[in-house]
Amino acid sequence: MRNLEGFMLRGLRLLACAAVFAGVGPGSALAEGGYPSRPITIVVPFSAGATADLLTRMTADKLRSILGQTVIVENRTGGGGNIGAEYVAKAAPDGYVLLSGAQLTFSINHLLNPKLNFDPRALEPVSILAQYPTLVVGRADLPANNVTELLAYARANPGKLNYASQGTGQIGHLTFEGLKQAANVDMVHVPYRGSAPALNDLLGGQMDVIADTPLATLPHIRAGKLKLLAVGGPQRLPEFPNVQSLAEVIPGFESETWMGVAAPPGTPKDIVRTISDAIAKALQMPDVKARITELAAEPRGTTPEEMAKLIRQSLERWGPVVVSGKITAE
Repeated sequence: MRNLEGFMLRGLRLLACAAVFAGVGPGSALAEGGYPSRPITIVVPFSAGATADLLTRMTADKLRSILGQTVIVENRTGGGGNIGAEYVAKAAPDGYVLLSGAQLTFSINHLLNPKLNFDPRALEPVSILAQYPTLVVGRADLPANNVTELLAYARANPGKLNYASQGTGQIGHLTFEGLKQAANVDMVHVPYRGSAPALNDLLGGQMDVIADTPLATLPHIRAGKLKLLAVGGPQRLPEFPNVQSLAEVIPGFESETWMGVAAPPGTPKDIVRTISDAIAKALQMPDVKARITELAAEPRGTTPEEMAKLIRQSLERWGPVVVSGKITAE
């Protein structure tokens, strides 16, 4: 009997050791029911209150109930979004630290910043949160009322118009650089550190035009303080049916942006899929869809494969603009 008890005790010890080496001991993710078993952090590399931040927080609020875990949104600003992106790129590939970034972070960041300490192309695509057009906006007394008149004025007055941007290599800069190249016009770029100071100078009349997000510009347009000259997306805005899209003036030219979630390089595919599916559920909730639509944006909730495709399309659109214009953010 004692021999039998000793044999069983040794067997249990061997099983316990095997469980530890297999990573299924007490406190492991598998023992706690799999991913996620602890809080998730979504890093936003931009300041609180911006479009990126608002979209992420809307989504994170719903993910808490879908995934059954706390989801924290952390703003890590600086470096044109690269400080937050690098933090995530170097995080453990376990799905507990994610990045919510703008399209250019994933598509052309390596062209704009060739000396980065990380490779943004190695991030694992998870899902697109929302897609929205850039709006080409002018000061209230600008001697042009639409983009056709803007380009005609620029052509007749080379170097006279100033366009503000959120920073070198940001979507506003690339939009106007692309317009300059496509329409063969000369306008002067004035980069700012973010959207708010650029818009302040546009409102004050120191700048002539800007390309920016609907969230940043629509309140001023509705108040009559700024002119909406064109819509960067393929279609006109329902609220402003008489305002042309850029593609109507320059066929094939579009300027849209999107916010997407990505995971550190090497994150297991099943974890990526779990997060992607949860985001899709969150963005289909009626209240979330309504709030995003109010921002003149389109809720998405794509698969990782669809996000990867949009990254490639962004590189195809903006890569040539960056290379031709010799644009670097350094």
